[in-house]
Parts: sequence; C-alpha cells; structure tokens
Amino acid sequence: MKSTQMTVFNQAEQFAQGWYWALPSRDLKQGQPRAITLLGRDLVLYRGEQGQAIALDGYCPHLGASLAQGTIEHGQMTCPLHRWRFDATGTCVSVPTQAQPPQVSVKSWPTAERYGLIWVWTGEHIPASFSLPHVPELADRSCDAVLSHHFRRNCHPNVLLINAIDAHHFNSVHDLPLEIRFAPAILSPSALQLSNTTRGGEASRFVRLIRPLYANEVTYRLCYWYGSTGTVTLGPDFFHFYLMFALRPAAAGTTEGWMVLLTPQRFGLFGWIFNRVVLWLTEIVGTYFATGDRQVFESIRFDFKTPLQADRSILQFIQHVEHQPALAWKTWEPLP
Repeated sequence: MKSTQMTVFNQAEQFAQGWYWALPSRDLKQGQPRAITLLGRDLVLYRGEQGQAIALDGYCPHLGASLAQGTIEHGQMTCPLHRWRFDATGTCVSVPTQAQPPQVSVKSWPTAERYGLIWVWTGEHIPASFSLPHVPELADRSCDAVLSHHFRRNCHPNVLLINAIDAHHFNSVHDLPLEIRFAPAILSPSALQLSNTTRGGEASRFVRLIRPLYANEVTYRLCYWYGSTGTVTLGPDFFHFYLMFALRPAAAGTTEGWMVLLTPQRFGLFGWIFNRVVLWLTEIVGTYFATGDRQVFESIRFDFKTPLQADRSILQFIQHVEHQPALAWKTWEPLP
C-alpha cells in the first residue's frame, strides 16, 4: 500500500473530520481574544460571559479586519475597524449608526475543553458518536491532567502515531524481547483501540523480573481518535499510567502537539501528594514515548510498499483513518 493511493492518511491537503486541539485552556484569558491558525484556517478564540471558549472565523465579513485585534463587549466580539459586533453564533447583532444590522455572520465552530486543552470541532455538525478524545478507561472519571510539553515533528500525525503500534520495532530498535500482537476494537466511527494480547519474552531477564506484576499479557493499550490524537494505557495489573498525545496536522504535512499526563483524581492531601508522584512518574514514561525514534521521524518519507504480517495493526489503523469523513485543507468543505 503506497501513501500516494490514500485519500486521508498522511495527506497534507485534507484530513479527517473531528475534534482537534486549538489552544491550552490556560492561554485563553477572559477579555483577551487570541488569533490561531488551525489546519490552515485562521480563527479567533475568546471567552464568553460565562467563561466558555468561543471560536469564530478570524476576519470580519465586512472588510476583512482581523477580529483578534478587536474587543470583547458583553461576551460578544467587536470588530476593531467599524465596530460591527458578533455574538457567539457569529451573527452580526449590532452596527454603529445602523438601526438594524445587516443579515450577515461570521462562521462559528463548536468548542469544548478537556484535559487542559481547548478543542474545536472541524465539521458542520457533530454526530452523537463523535466524542472528544479521551482515555477510554477514564471516560467517566474526573482526572488530574498536566500539559507536559509542546512539540513539533517533521512528519504527519498519522505517521507519527504508527510508531506506537509498530510491533517489529520494539525488538529491532528498543531491544525489548516482547512479542506484541494487537487486538483491534472499533469503539466508535472515530476511535480505534489496539490492545496487546500476548505474553512472550520469557528469555529476557527484564521480562522475568516484571512478570509477577502481570497475571496475563503486559498491559499496553492505545486508542486513536480521528487519526491524529492517541492515548496510551500501560503498567502493571494493579496500577496503570495514562498518557495522551494530542496532535494536529500543521503546514506541509508536519505535526504540532502536546503530551498530556493523566491520572484519576484523588482527594485529600494524601491524594494530592500521591497524584503529584504519579504524574512525575508518568512524565518519565511519556518522555520515552515522545523522544524515542525522534531522529527517524524527523527525516522519514512514508511510503508503505512492503507490509509484513507484523504490520497488521498499522494496516488496520490506515484503513480506519481512510474511512473517516474527509475535509479539505483550508476550506473545511466535505469532499465528494
């Protein structure tokens, strides 16, 4: 399977419809609009009167002034040039000297906040099954979340994510004598989960050392959302580490992302101290994921010509992404 035959996977000009991170929550202050470029589209983000994140197209439909240079009045965006005012839906609600504002609007986009990030939905309407990216095991639990570090990579998010399911490279690159085979599970049209199903590696002293921590296979589970954001669950049977790699396509098929550290919320002073230790350990684990094979993925030219049996999970991931609704770069119009 060659990348040139694909319509969504590893494509610089189009991408899977879905939720993409736009900005850390901490970076959007009340009364301070922010200009961002998301998937090639210029947006303005600001907080409404109740603190909710609002995303509009970045330019006034009158003369094209940048709305990010405007002001927020009563939770509404005011253009810096002629002071046209737009509400959270993008509808023009006021124009100075005009008794009735013109029936125009600026495009608005759904937003949500989770794990310390503001997310923007890139399609027209949100299907019920297309949820925000999350760790499936923690779906119904409150979490402590920490944005660990921001990074860029010189390849597409789709390609970067396959590294975690490349079973062959665990031995060839990392010298981990574990036989990794993944069982796929479609959690929703937008979410593919891959779970390790094998034990193996008994010849390794390291594996024999950690074997008492696992009744069955080593816990190693990934969930990929919209082909661009991935969660990792790993650890002994009695305790799991949770990570999220929130990625998005950037210009020329590159990646911009955040590593997010997660753990279930625990209460009281002991719970707070315990979670600080857990998040510190999670960062050590996550740094290994984030920096491993970095040099390879800075120079890779993905062209999947000769898949092997060990690459089955990679093929399953590619096929899953190829079935996602496709949007075109910059226009956000569904492809035919």
